[in-house]
Amino acid sequence: MTRHAQSVFTLCLTLTIVASAQKPTGNVGILADPNSRLGRMASGAGGVLIVSVMTETRAQLDRQAVVKLYDQARQKTVWQATSDASDTTFVDLTLGKYDVEVSAIGYLPAHKVIDVVSLDHSNSAEFVLQRDPEAIDFNAVNEGLPPKVVRENKRAISSLSVGKLKDAQKHLDVAYKIAPTNSRINFLMGYLSLEQKKFEEAQSYLEKATTLEPRNVQALTLLGRVYLQNGKNPEAQKVLQRSVSIDPENWNAHNLLADAYLRQKDYSNALTQADLAVETGKAGSVTAQIIRGEVLAYMGRDQEAIEALTTYLQNAPGSPTVPQVNDLITQIQNHTAAKVQNAATSASAKNDLLLASAQPTLSLRAWAPPGIDDTKPPVASGVACPDQEIMDKSGQSVKQLVDDIAQFSAIEDLLHERLDESGNPATKEIRKFDYVASISTPRPGILAVDEYRSERYGVADLPDQIRTSGFPALALVFHPDMRDNFDIRCEGLGQLRGQATWLVHFQQREDRPKRLQDYRVGNAIYSVSLKGRAWVSADKFQIVRIESELVHPMPAIQLLAEHQITEYAPVAFPKKNVELWLPKSAEVYLELRKRYYYRRHSFDHFMLFSVDSTEKVREANGTHGPGSLTPKKRKHWWA
Repeated sequence: MTRHAQSVFTLCLTLTIVASAQKPTGNVGILADPNSRLGRMASGAGGVLIVSVMTETRAQLDRQAVVKLYDQARQKTVWQATSDASDTTFVDLTLGKYDVEVSAIGYLPAHKVIDVVSLDHSNSAEFVLQRDPEAIDFNAVNEGLPPKVVRENKRAISSLSVGKLKDAQKHLDVAYKIAPTNSRINFLMGYLSLEQKKFEEAQSYLEKATTLEPRNVQALTLLGRVYLQNGKNPEAQKVLQRSVSIDPENWNAHNLLADAYLRQKDYSNALTQADLAVETGKAGSVTAQIIRGEVLAYMGRDQEAIEALTTYLQNAPGSPTVPQVNDLITQIQNHTAAKVQNAATSASAKNDLLLASAQPTLSLRAWAPPGIDDTKPPVASGVACPDQEIMDKSGQSVKQLVDDIAQFSAIEDLLHERLDESGNPATKEIRKFDYVASISTPRPGILAVDEYRSERYGVADLPDQIRTSGFPALALVFHPDMRDNFDIRCEGLGQLRGQATWLVHFQQREDRPKRLQDYRVGNAIYSVSLKGRAWVSADKFQIVRIESELVHPMPAIQLLAEHQITEYAPVAFPKKNVELWLPKSAEVYLELRKRYYYRRHSFDHFMLFSVDSTEKVREANGTHGPGSLTPKKRKHWWA
């Protein structure tokens, strides 16, 4: 292997983690192996409770459920996921009462108080889950569409995103004729009709979209806007309340809901929603200051109203509503704002400053997946997240990976495509590499992650002169000594290919160092703020999937978008008796230098290198870089 000397454009990861030298302790709890019938009575220290889950037809669930058990006597909560047999077993129980709650995506949660009355025999409980009437099978919505519909959909989105309404109409008419009951097509038809000022038609399509897909926040929010446009304020309030209940971080829905309350003279709720829009939307929610100003004027808080409207003017100097907002400020200063606003509120929607200043935007991109915050995966209704347990156990899993591994190698297959605006490949290149990833310890408490590829190459030899790497390290967002750099929150119980998972959203904190990812262009390095979502398995708290993207575009290097999807899977190394969760595939979408790119990295034939901690320190002093590998004595374990 040879060292790669210089890169024109590189996506790489530079990590500096202040970590303790302590080994993670084992999980402490009141359970054994939750999915092993042979081990159910092994503890001998207490009672056993077997919880079985089924549907209304007494059939096993086709997906994992999560069972929450609260020990009233010990005041302790344990979470477990069901096995393939749709059951799970709790052991080491005392006699007494236990609160048990069972949840699965697509079903309503079920709850019982169970008495454990025997320590000599297993206790059992059956739960029958009822279908959630508001749930939807997202796979049924998005899969199984004819390829022609998929193509026309992509082309329509591309046309809509650049304002080519006639072209969008042509493509959507074809798609709609083939799949009139697809919720996403109805949503796009509604958006197109709104852009064409066909408000009644837009309402019809969006009502159909939200009926087919009741938890589609984007469709609900746009329908709320259309209701406001059509003067149907109570209907707007109702649908926007649904939107914010599903996604409390949707600042646009809060903003429109504030408008709905204002039109109905519910000033207290209007102000609350406007404040939430400002809080959740940050820089993007400047239009919420219009509603805040109007509401505060109504409430007689003139100075605060003027400050809110002035903030809007300072942040949106090019808005076409600037003259109207200036007039409103003058009216407030003359103490006539309440009268004028009362007339505006009772007038037609065309006088609504919010609707005039905040035009609807289409967040979907034909060439790339939807943004992290544009679409939220479905979650089970009424399920509270075990936040601390998720943080502790996922962090422990990542820390265990760091402690167990020095290096691993794999065979890497690379697919590189240049895309058009509709996401269709214009060019395609395939490469294969011997790949090595190394986690070393330059000094105690510091970790460094390096990656190598075997082929002699420079960036000039790579497809479009782009090198992408760093996929093993993305999970280190959850490392105990890394996660304080991010705002992390659990969004609820979801699923991934039938496996129950906790959905966890993360975003780089602006007041913390950006240590996860850099872009290198020539000799210049640009640190990146990332946000994303992780799927954490509900049974083992392993990270099974991570999506990430840029918090802000980077025009200085002509990088306007980056979206990564990394899938992790268990890799067993029997000779070392260890199983590690490593990246099996990684997809990267880039909008760079006015072009669109797609890359897929696939990894297989893993081999684990193991060195002791002293060797790790010495190895870090060697020469590192893509295309090179410092030789050391190592033990090898093949997967």
